[in-house]
Amino acid sequence: MIADSFDSRTLANMEVALERACMLLPVGAEQHDYRRYIAMRLLKCAKGGDTTLIGLTEAGALAASELSAPAARVKSSRSKAHKRRSVTSLPRHIE
Repeated sequence: MIADSFDSRTLANMEVALERACMLLPVGAEQHDYRRYIAMRLLKCAKGGDTTLIGLTEAGALAASELSAPAARVKSSRSKAHKRRSVTSLPRHIE
């Protein structure tokens, strides 16, 4: 369990970093899959030894930017084809 792997300070930093990263996502993109992807990136950062709020926030922002980049491409194609964004357009490593 995650709570058993990290101290309370690290867990708090991870929670704040997750919320900050989700605020960087496009409106309407605060879906469970997106949050889970960012959370997995935060876990990887913390397991790598960087448990600071700054480090975790940077890792979360990077993950959010990875999710936002495909969203911009899909958004432009959606306006042309009127397609809805699907989970399949998320980075492959979260599927």
